[in-house]
Amino acid sequence: MLNRLLGWLNRKKDAAPLPDALWQQTVSTLPFLDRLDADAKQGLRRLTEAFLAEKEFTCAGGLQLTDAMCVSIAAQGCLPILNLGLGYYRDWVGIIVYPDEFVIPRTLEDEFGVVHEYDEVASGEAWEGGPLLISWSDAQMAGDGYNVVIHEFAHKLDMLNGEVDGIPPLPAGMSTQVWETILLAAYEDFCMEVDIAEANDEETVLDPYAAENPGEFFAVMSETFFETPERLLEAYPALYEQFTRFYRQTPITTPCPDSSAPSDQMPA
Repeated sequence: MLNRLLGWLNRKKDAAPLPDALWQQTVSTLPFLDRLDADAKQGLRRLTEAFLAEKEFTCAGGLQLTDAMCVSIAAQGCLPILNLGLGYYRDWVGIIVYPDEFVIPRTLEDEFGVVHEYDEVASGEAWEGGPLLISWSDAQMAGDGYNVVIHEFAHKLDMLNGEVDGIPPLPAGMSTQVWETILLAAYEDFCMEVDIAEANDEETVLDPYAAENPGEFFAVMSETFFETPERLLEAYPALYEQFTRFYRQTPITTPCPDSSAPSDQMPA
């Protein structure tokens, strides 16, 4: 079946239905999907099928791709756009899956103009206009506030209007100024929380990687919003409210997304 899944794009055929057993297995192993009601699950299933028809999975590092891997990544990646539409993942096609963390060569120019080369170990990476890279080992850790798939797909949303800065293109009716004010205030507060925790050799409730920069803060908080929304609501209620408006989902008060057909209309 894998060849069928990954061959849809090249053959330009309509999305084929996923086998019931494979879909049920996918949902049952991901608690943040399993809590959706029947209508929402059905909407996510249709979106996942359409996603698989458009995107192209490849493997690296000796990994053998399976149907379950592809469907799991696709379903998790489609959750953020369940009520937004597949058009939000336009302009890119490829997903490269590694068995574990992988090394990305980096270059950095310092203040004196000297270029330094180094290797960075990563569990995921989203390239603007290019593929999305995922560690399957890390993808299997989903379920308790850490989700490398949602994280990288959130970066793809952020990239829709250019720089990864935590400010994705907002729908009509949402203020960019309000979003930026709320997000940056929460980011600055969290950075202080991380500094205090590190000074006292303590851990933070939310992933400290969010303190890297506003773009990473948005991606990490998106993980939290979908997996452990109570934590985000408790820590940053104003940011949680902004996320409900952007993603058009309320994972706490309504434990399932709006089951209406998603729209592929993009915000201006």
